[in-house]
Formats: sequence, structure tokens, C-alpha cells
Amino acid sequence: MQRQVRHGLLKGMNARVTLVSFVVVTVSLFYGAFHTERLGRGLALARGVLDPFLEWYYVLLVAFLLLFMVWLGMGRYKNVRLGGDFEQPEFSFFSWVAMLFAAGTGVGILFWSVAQPILQFQDNPFIEQGMSPDAARVAMRLTYFHWGLNGWAIFSFVALVLAYFAYRWNLPLTIRSALAPLLGKRTEGTLGDVVDVLAVFGTVFGIATTLGLGVQQMNAGLEAVFGLQSSMLLQLMVTAVIMSIATLSVVSGVKRGVRLLSEANFWLSIVAVLFLLLLGPTQYLIAITIESAGDYIQNLLGMTFHTNATRGDAWQSEWTVFFWGWWLAWSPFVGMFIARVSRGRTFREFVMGVLLVPTVITIVWIGLFGGTALHHELFGSGGIVAAVDDNVATAVFATIKAMDLGLLGQGFSAMLLLLIATYLITSANAGTLVINTILAGGDPEPPTAHRLLWGGLLGLLTAVLLMAGGLETLQAAVIMAALPFSVVVMLMIAGLLKALHRERYAARTGERVEAPREPWADLEDAGTQPSPVSDDETHKLH
Repeated sequence: MQRQVRHGLLKGMNARVTLVSFVVVTVSLFYGAFHTERLGRGLALARGVLDPFLEWYYVLLVAFLLLFMVWLGMGRYKNVRLGGDFEQPEFSFFSWVAMLFAAGTGVGILFWSVAQPILQFQDNPFIEQGMSPDAARVAMRLTYFHWGLNGWAIFSFVALVLAYFAYRWNLPLTIRSALAPLLGKRTEGTLGDVVDVLAVFGTVFGIATTLGLGVQQMNAGLEAVFGLQSSMLLQLMVTAVIMSIATLSVVSGVKRGVRLLSEANFWLSIVAVLFLLLLGPTQYLIAITIESAGDYIQNLLGMTFHTNATRGDAWQSEWTVFFWGWWLAWSPFVGMFIARVSRGRTFREFVMGVLLVPTVITIVWIGLFGGTALHHELFGSGGIVAAVDDNVATAVFATIKAMDLGLLGQGFSAMLLLLIATYLITSANAGTLVINTILAGGDPEPPTAHRLLWGGLLGLLTAVLLMAGGLETLQAAVIMAALPFSVVVMLMIAGLLKALHRERYAARTGERVEAPREPWADLEDAGTQPSPVSDDETHKLH
């Protein structure tokens, strides 16, 4: 068990991890505040140097995680439960999916669901001619790729590993616990502290990047709905308001504040989808979603291993490297949050829920929002391409404006503005809770004062990154933050494989506990596993 301070300002926290993390983030804040332009140039330079390496490194890592998660969900360990042998899930299926989706990609998908298809529609390496019907289908396929199974494989892996060691091995709910089979008791010392600091570092910059994108989109929405002039001052004000609400809501905990907000924006998302489906080009939207989804499935393997080896363009770096870096940087935050709400589920339930359900929801969302924008460019009056090229953050609101629905369209834009705000708040408060859980040595209810402190730090860092150069700086920051944590991810893979040898379904020479079963057999079987490891047995990991 990690050493937590019992008295003083750091009561309930791991002192070394908290202080080092605080210093790193604070130094970044002050450097960015007083050397804003230098920070932007430095991040751009670092990204340019590392891009050739990351174009294949991130691709290989994410491809392995996708195949690994499929094996865990369908292979010999599919009935292993994240908790006791017959433990029931803490949350209902609907609440569970709503929370993991809202915390996972809600903000990002709102930002990119129109912007990315429109940008890919104009030009990408997989089409000969842009702005054509074929280009529209490919643009949708590429957007699904960056928001689908591969990304959720990263989230689901980190979440499953954390939940497995926390609820089955009775270890603290922190990143370091996943390395216990490899490092033994050294996870309680300096090595464990380094791992947790890297997790906090990636989480902080991943959340700040996402909040920055969402704030830019809210700025565009306020201009479209209320006529407020877009400006840096407005973005900073929006950041302050969002983070204040988020920090206060996270104090109320997961079961009340986070859960209620997640369910609220989930229902708002359903209303948004139905609005576009009924009032948009319905037949085209259904057709393009189905066709492009099939195209995505058909080309998934090739896209997964695409490394841009024979082309000299920057597409791979600007898109795939950025998105895989973003998912990796967010994975400690989203992974721990999903683990926090997933106790009692089997590997099979977990993989089906975290890998497949959000992917299907994402395909529907992008199909309707992106499809509406593409339809107006192909068959309508257009104008969305020009709006996106001028300001990426205006994409969604330019699409609603092109639908020409009058007051109804204005009302829908206002609802989308509310939806963006709720997703921002949900992501911010979930992220704040996760950061403090790591700093508190796995305590799911960290001290309130530290939740307030880190909520404020996240808001300030978001503001600094926005001032340092907007979208490009945000992208570079998250790619750099993800790189050190990717090494931790590889160690987590090794740690999980070593720990799984204890499970009943593990194959051992000369021993068979039960007859082999196909993935589709015994669907009603809840699984009978070894009891969760006691504190004494935990030392066997060491």
C-alpha cells in the first residue's frame, strides 16, 4: 500500500507524487504564461523531429492493443470478473455507457464530427479527386477510423487493467498497480512514483487539449447563436466558467454529480441525433452512414497498419499520429474513470461495452452530423468548406446554418451549445477526480481541497495552451505528453499477461481445469472464477 500523508496540507495524498506533479504542471504554467510564443515554437519543433518515428510507433502500438482487447474479450479469459466471482455491476448498463462515453470522447466528437469529414473531403492520400461523392465516402471512413475501434481499444485496455488489479487483486486504483507483477514491492517506491507522475502528466495535458478544443467551439457557438464576437478574452472567460462548474460538481462525487451530468448530456445527444435524422436529408444520411460504415469495416486492417511509408505528405502526422497521441494521453484519465464505474463486469461484458458500444454510437453520430455537412456541399448551396477552412471550430454551427431552419435552427444551435458545455463539464470533473485518485494512492474519494486545487490548475493550463497558439499548439502538446506514457502502456501489457497466469482459464502444461469453449458458447454463464486475491496472497505477485 502506498504511503499517504496523515496530517497537514497533503493529508490523504501521496506526498512525493503530488509535489512532483504540482511542480511540473506549475512550471509549465509559468513558462507558458511568460514565454507563450517560445512554448508554441518549442512544441512545434519537437513534434517535427519526432513525427517520422511516431508515424510507425504509435500505429504498431495501437494495432496491438486492438487485437489484444479482442483476444481478452473472446478468448480463454472472457469470463474473468472485475471483482468477486458473482459480484454484480455497481451501475446499470445505461448509466455505465453514458458515463464512459461522456468522459471518453464527448467533447472531441462534437468538435470533429463535421470538421474532420469536411477537411478529409477536400483532400486525403486515399482519393484521386477531392470534393466528389467518392471523396465523401472515404472522408467518412477515415473519420470513423480515428474515432472508432482503435481509439477505444486504448481506453478499454487501460481501464480493464486498472479495474482488474484494483477489484480482483485488491491493489490501489492507480497506474502503478498494473506493474506489480513485474516490479513487486518496488511499485510502492520511487519507480511506482515515476509511473504515476507520468500518468498525471499525460492526463493533465490530454484534458487541457480537449478542453481547449471545446472552448474554441463554444466560442464559435456563442458567436453563431448570440452574436458575441469571437476573441481570446471570450475563450478565457468560457474556460473559467466551465472549470468552476466542473470543479464544484466533482466535489459531489461520481454517484451524484458525474453520473447525473453524464446521463443528461447523453439524452441531449439523442435529441440532437433525432433532430438531424428527421429534419436533415434523411435518406442520404441513412445511406451514407451504412455505406461508409461498411467501407470502414472492410478497410479496417489496412488502415490500422498504414504508416505512410511510400508517401511524402504530412497526412499521417497531422491526423493519425495526433489522434493516437490524443487517445494515449487521455487513457490514464478515461481508463481510470471507466475502471471506477466498471466493477463487477466480466472481461466479455467489459470489452463488448467499452469497445463496441461507443464505436457504434460514434459511427451514428458522425454519420448524421458529417453526412449532413457533406450533403450540403455535394447537393446543396455549400459554404461549409469555406467556413471550416476559415475556422475549424465553426464547423457544426455552419452546418446548422446551412440547413436554413430559421428559429428552429437557432434553437437547435443553442441546444448544441448547452451540449458542448455539459460535455466539457463532464470531462473536466471526471478528469479532476481521476488525477486526484492517482495522487491519493488509489483512494476513489480524494480530499475535497485537492479536487478544487487541480480543477483550478487544469483551467489555467487550458488557458495558457489557448494563448500559446490555439489548435496546432494543443495538438503538439498532447502528442508529446502521450509519448512517455506509451512506454508505461507496454509495461502494463506485460504485467497483465503475467498476472493472468493465475486465472482458472490460463493454459498450463499437463493441467486442464475445464473443457475449452467457443466465444459464442454459454452466453448466460456469469463465470466462476477464483476468489479475488486477499492482501496476503497479493504478495505472490511480488
